[in-house]
Amino acid sequence: QVQLVESGGGLVQPGGSLRLSCAASGTNFEATDMGWFRQAPGKQRELVASSTISDRKNYGDRVRGRVSISRDKSANTVYLQMNGLKPEDTAVYYCNAAPRGSLQTYWGQGIQVTVSA
Repeated sequence: QVQLVESGGGLVQPGGSLRLSCAASGTNFEATDMGWFRQAPGKQRELVASSTISDRKNYGDRVRGRVSISRDKSANTVYLQMNGLKPEDTAVYYCNAAPRGSLQTYWGQGIQVTVSA
């Protein structure tokens, strides 16, 4: 069974940085597309960043240029480095795994990121 465990969230001041981590187990990491999504209260879940198994990366329009996604194959972990954080980045951030050849995707439990002075 695929499990995703997120860490690294918390409270940060505007302009600050955070790095989120998502450790994956129960899946062949090198055959799994990974991504980060977020959901703010009253809003739809939206893409923050994604990384395919060929390391092709895609970023959401509202964060492009401020965030970077990376994968560590040795640790089965995907990271989201966020810089220049704004109050509107406040949301619950979810890790997502989409194993190639499977119709099912998997979600982490979500981690809170709050940007506030």
